[in-house]
Amino acid sequence: MNHYETVFILTPVLSDVQVKEAVDKFRGIIADGGGQIVHEEDWGLKKLAYPIQKKSTAFYAMMEFKAEGQVIEKLETEFRRDERIIRFLTFKLDKDAAEYAERRKDKLNNKKEA
Repeated sequence: MNHYETVFILTPVLSDVQVKEAVDKFRGIIADGGGQIVHEEDWGLKKLAYPIQKKSTAFYAMMEFKAEGQVIEKLETEFRRDERIIRFLTFKLDKDAAEYAERRKDKLNNKKEA
């Protein structure tokens, strides 16, 4: 299994429940393909660097997971089909990026505990 990270941007007109449903949908696609979620972050509503589809804000979500390559094809097809998704980016983490992600998770956990 390969280690991946995906960040996707959801339209800002969604309610919190709708955002959670969308994230659950993509989590399910990964799980159905035999993947395993390693880490997940909800970055919330953020201002975009430039307008996308005449919107200046959007909800950001990030998932780090382990899966086979065919899961990525299915996941990205669903990103393209879902009208709630404005943009997405999925990339494979190499050894150094995976170590950095692990340090980042530890740092976030330490902040939550403090």
